[in-house]
Amino acid sequence: MNAKALFVNALTFLRVPLILAWLILAVIEEFHYSPWLIFFAGSAMFFSGLTDAFDGMLARKWNVVSPLGKMADPLMDKVFYVVTFPALAWLLLKQGEAGHSLVMLVFAILYILRDLWVTFLRAVGSLYGADGSAMWLGKVRTALSFPAAGWVYAYIAFHGLEFFAPIEEYMLWSCYLVEALMIILNIVSVCTYTRAYSCYLKKALERT
Repeated sequence: MNAKALFVNALTFLRVPLILAWLILAVIEEFHYSPWLIFFAGSAMFFSGLTDAFDGMLARKWNVVSPLGKMADPLMDKVFYVVTFPALAWLLLKQGEAGHSLVMLVFAILYILRDLWVTFLRAVGSLYGADGSAMWLGKVRTALSFPAAGWVYAYIAFHGLEFFAPIEEYMLWSCYLVEALMIILNIVSVCTYTRAYSCYLKKALERT
């Protein structure tokens, strides 16, 4: 494996330690307020999302796309979802926002269930030679997931601070809007993948 391929794969796998660093810093900050903890936690989440934007782009630019990278990239995305969204739900609950926390919990569950279902569909499709590449809607969903998580965390991090008070209500409603749009996108994505793989599901059922 050449240096460029190693760099791209390292960039992909870096998503996990960065988002785990965000989790640790965000939890500590919730108990011990510190602007520096907010800054470093936000930076860790930002750079974790940035790895998703650049690893695939660099792999294609440098012509080092590999089977390992194709498998690792969606796995790292799933780790991001599994860590980030339940943690955001807990942080909201910790701040006394039970209703918002419930919305985020539903958000997290739908994300995880969607990914499990799509993985199952791809596995069934692979039995019949289906192309398991991500659909454009799945790519859009993934790309939007990182800024969506960052937007909600920004609201949580600045919630209750004096300078944030004038825009806090607007920020809250913008979070609800982002979460609602992402939930809708998840549902549409599930329907799109299910329709695309329905023929393979039918074949598999006929063989049982």
